Amino acid sequence: MKIRTFVYFVRSAVSSLRHNGLMSIASVSTVSLSLLILGLFLIMVLNLNHMASALESQVQVSIFLQDDLTEDQTKNIGNQIRSLPGVLEASYVNKDEALARFSERLGEQKSLLTALGNTNPLPNAFEVKVDVPDRVQAVARAAGEIEGVETAKYNQEFVEQLFGLTHMLRLSGIILILFLALAAMFIISNTIRITVFARRREINIMRYVGATDSFIRWPFVIEGVILGFFGALLSVFLLNQAYQAFADKIYETVAFLPIIPKYPFLHILTSVLLLVGALIGAAGSTISLKRFLRAEK
Repeated sequence: MKIRTFVYFVRSAVSSLRHNGLMSIASVSTVSLSLLILGLFLIMVLNLNHMASALESQVQVSIFLQDDLTEDQTKNIGNQIRSLPGVLEASYVNKDEALARFSERLGEQKSLLTALGNTNPLPNAFEVKVDVPDRVQAVARAAGEIEGVETAKYNQEFVEQLFGLTHMLRLSGIILILFLALAAMFIISNTIRITVFARRREINIMRYVGATDSFIRWPFVIEGVILGFFGALLSVFLLNQAYQAFADKIYETVAFLPIIPKYPFLHILTSVLLLVGALIGAAGSTISLKRFLRAEK
């Protein structure tokens, strides 16, 4: 396609949007509302998945050591733990690293730790991962009997319920997002179809003067892209404001809740929804106009 022709198509699309102002506003509003609902559920499902992953990563036996152990005694305890049946990994976490992790989990609220001063109340520990959740109890019991171990903690019932819950959340989340994406595409496609129908006389005149289907289709496709893009732009603006307010509220009240950090999450979400909006607009225009041109032959 020549640049001059492309510029003509863009001007035609912009001119059409101006002449059909009310219909354009209605289309942008519909696209925006559809993508807003899709974006809200996408944020909810992604955060639930993030929480599920965070909880699953904590499915392990935490073995806390006594404070007065030497380096050799610590290494000996680590070797005994790794030799237990079902142990996949036993990572040593000293108290400084544990404090750094805790500070990272607090995120923007890590300034709360300044009240501790130079005191570090966390013990040295081993983080033990087992091959299957059923082994958690046996590994914890055996590790707890090793000399130099203060205590070994786990929650088997919680582990089993957790895996069942996270599996259900991920499956239902994928189904929900697919359903809403299809629903959004259906609504947008029908909205653009109404626009095409309202301009049927203009399209027929273009065909009478010899315009090809491709020549007729391009301005509508570009128009669909513009409508989809601006509809998505409005929805991402609202989603950005809502998620920032939600995240700030969570940080103020329940800082330990593992939600997805605002950035770069919002940047990625914005890029994805703008792209989806433009693609849905183009696809809706193409499908609607193709059906219309076929019916008019």
